[in-house]
Amino acid sequence: MADTPGRIRVLLVDDHQVVRRGLRTFLEVQEDIEVVGEAADGADGTARAEELRPDVILMDVAMPGTDGIEALRRLRDLGNPARVLIVTSFTEQRTVVPALRAGAAGYLYKDIDPDALAGAIRSVHAGHVLLQPEVAEALLAAQDDGAPAGRPGSLTDREREVLGLIADGRSNREIARALVLSEKTVKTHVSNILMKLDLSDRTQAALWAVRHGITR
Repeated sequence: MADTPGRIRVLLVDDHQVVRRGLRTFLEVQEDIEVVGEAADGADGTARAEELRPDVILMDVAMPGTDGIEALRRLRDLGNPARVLIVTSFTEQRTVVPALRAGAAGYLYKDIDPDALAGAIRSVHAGHVLLQPEVAEALLAAQDDGAPAGRPGSLTDREREVLGLIADGRSNREIARALVLSEKTVKTHVSNILMKLDLSDRTQAALWAVRHGITR
């Protein structure tokens, strides 16, 4: 089937065929979402992501062979631009934290309401970071257990504004619009924030902001 312009192209990566079939059945009735492929493990998922160049990947964590976390790392090393949304039944901090540090744009549990899942796909595609409350708590606990922490005073006033909007789940485009800046300038501010706070991505930045009371 030919791609439909304007639709969010989604790749399903899960080792359970019944899960993939259920996701496909639901997502195919969404007018703005198109399932472009499936994979049963992380290695095949990585290959399919390079071949199909989806906008969003729904990825399980526990899969035979190459698991979801390793697949995330491979996609990051390849520079693949797809936004990866973890959809899994695993809730342990030992799984949540590595997945998000490997570059996941969100982490959801498989008992999520179908309509909420469709909304989550739209949200991460728009550049937002999406975490269920229990996931955010796990990451905050991990930071308390020794993750790097920079100093709030090292940020400029503008960087604090940008960080507050990151914590609010805003994309770079939305931050640029809110602060009347160019997206290029916002990207520079985000890079400076991550460097100053010794954080690896905007998910960690959002949690750092919440922990230090820097919110809008």
